[in-house]
Amino acid sequence: MSPIRLAGRVAEVQPSATAALDAQAKALIAAGVDVINLTSGEPAFPTVEPAAAAAVEAIAEGFTRYTPAAGIPELRAAVADHLNRHGTAYEPSTVVVTAGAKQALHHAFTALLEPGDEVLIPAPYWVSYPHLASLAGGTLAPVHPAPDAGLKVTPDQLAAAVTDRTRVLLLNSPANPSGVVYSRAELAALAQVAVDHDLTIISDEICDHWVFGDAEFTSVAALSPDIAERTLTIGAVSKTFAMTGWRIGWVAGPASVAQAVTALQSHTASAPSSIAQKAAFGALTANLTTELEHRRQALDERRRTTIKALADIPGIEVGGDPEGAFFLLADVSGTYGRRTQAGSTITSAADFAELLLAQSNVAVVPGADFAAPNHVRISYTVPPDRLAEALTRVADFVAGLAVGPA
Repeated sequence: MSPIRLAGRVAEVQPSATAALDAQAKALIAAGVDVINLTSGEPAFPTVEPAAAAAVEAIAEGFTRYTPAAGIPELRAAVADHLNRHGTAYEPSTVVVTAGAKQALHHAFTALLEPGDEVLIPAPYWVSYPHLASLAGGTLAPVHPAPDAGLKVTPDQLAAAVTDRTRVLLLNSPANPSGVVYSRAELAALAQVAVDHDLTIISDEICDHWVFGDAEFTSVAALSPDIAERTLTIGAVSKTFAMTGWRIGWVAGPASVAQAVTALQSHTASAPSSIAQKAAFGALTANLTTELEHRRQALDERRRTTIKALADIPGIEVGGDPEGAFFLLADVSGTYGRRTQAGSTITSAADFAELLLAQSNVAVVPGADFAAPNHVRISYTVPPDRLAEALTRVADFVAGLAVGPA
């Protein structure tokens, strides 16, 4: 055993469950196993062409040096324009470009939290939120929806959970892992809790483009001036432009916060990749309206296919009303107590996911780390033929489960 002592802030941090399962599925695929991977938090579309072209041009021009810590000025301006299409009023000086939205969240928590501060958050929530909060000295305080509330929390529930240690309200709509989209009125009521209790809002809006059906996206900072002055908006090019590997995100907020985050970044990453920044600028400034709408429609079709197929499987129920992002939660507690032909009994969502992968070569994420212990998260971004095959395998797996004693 190594004599090196780890700091308490990292000793209990576990690897991301989604990243670990995605890696496991990809390793099996690389070994020749016909696994269909429904764990991934990224679209299956290629990176948009203007981004790739801009990156190639940047390399050819030798744009490979340090950039300003907050990002190149033209990209900060492009991000501000991108955000302001939703009704916000950000200036380039209030935007800090980061190495992905996850780093933006890390910087935001580090800039805001003192040891012991609480972050109030509606559950279910993304797996990395509690770790990002704890690494900054804070703790996550989940607020769970009522059983019949469609995976949404109410303002009264939030207000009842506020303590004298609550510092931040973390909102995420469209939501990962549930796909839930809060309406403008719902978000305004939740944000008013922050105003009433003098909380700072962090709004993770990384999936703003992926909204379906009658749902509409609302940016929290666009709700009112009072709300905007206490809100940090988190986003990235990752999901909208299929640029997950490029690692460009941002945090936008009041000037004082932007200055603090810039100072923090200057001593950590220095700045995001110069090449990736140019790629992001290419994506944000190109006319991609038609292409992105075609992609949104394609994902909407996959969403509806997935919901319909799961609704026809006894023992599985779709959680909430997944109107956004590209995830949904499936409640698999109706399969508990059943056993496979090999004699393994399902007692949890983790069992369900493990046995589904082992016997049917379909990878999904168990929901315990999302604060949804009876659910599995399904990402429906894979091509339609593979998605259809995966859903057939899930149906066949469940149909093959035996009921009663062995």
